[in-house]
Amino acid sequence: MTRVAAIDCGTNSIRLLVADADPATGELTDVDRRMRIVRLGQDVDRTGRLAPEALERTFAACREYAEAIAAHGAEKVRFVATSASRDAGNREDFVRGVHDILGVEPEVITGDQEAEFSFTGATKELTGREDLAGPYLVVDIGGGSTEFVTGDDRVRAARSVDIGCVRMTERHLVRDGAVTDPPTPGQTAAIRADIRAALDLAEETVPLREAHTLVGLAGSVTTVAGIALGLETYDSAAIHHSRIPYERVAEITGRLLSSTHEERAAIPVMHPGRVDVIAAGALVLLEIMERTGAREVVVSEHDILDGIGWSIA
Repeated sequence: MTRVAAIDCGTNSIRLLVADADPATGELTDVDRRMRIVRLGQDVDRTGRLAPEALERTFAACREYAEAIAAHGAEKVRFVATSASRDAGNREDFVRGVHDILGVEPEVITGDQEAEFSFTGATKELTGREDLAGPYLVVDIGGGSTEFVTGDDRVRAARSVDIGCVRMTERHLVRDGAVTDPPTPGQTAAIRADIRAALDLAEETVPLREAHTLVGLAGSVTTVAGIALGLETYDSAAIHHSRIPYERVAEITGRLLSSTHEERAAIPVMHPGRVDVIAAGALVLLEIMERTGAREVVVSEHDILDGIGWSIA
């Protein structure tokens, strides 16, 4: 066994997985899995740069993770950075800071690479299940971008497009530094138009309507699932591989779009860092289901982080 540490740094969150990897099989056994909301992508869509306070929040999480990695004795570490750091003009500040803290160079991967990691992490456990047969369409709804990847035992096509819960919120719902609560019909329509245009782009590469099973990843999807399941606290085991019908996704999205900050914050499974961006994230999921005709989404807690871990193994 080899003890590995995988870090996924996205637009909204940074996550750590420490796991024991079997080099012969590529199987992972979790030792430590954690997540922090750092909003690295704060204002990147508007300014093209990583904000100093966003960098400091991210570096604080990196210092915490460095301690955990050392305590668990991980032998190999891989740090992958996604949408926000791809877009930022000052991403070298980010790269230098991560290296100073963790001793590894963050890999600012392409959207296609991100899609492959997500697909591997999400589908490895599904292969061979008759009730969840391929081909799969995996959608990873992040803060700055959404990855679409389809395949069976391997990736057939992938595309990353710039629709994410943070990007859509900042682009359409922020006025005078504050998020509109609830969004106006015009704002919701503008988000839908952006999402539909991005889906048109994705569909140039990925056959969105041909998959048998839609698999949804990341915080927007897992939060919608937690609400649909009526959970009083966030329960990863209950959410993992839950199957949420289209009708419930539509109902929950409508509820989120018509609620205030306080009402969203009062939802038991809602992470404080998702309160302002969850409505846009749920709307991305709903539009994907409407475009693909999917009657349900299979929710996976295993995603790009697990794909990174398997790549080390």
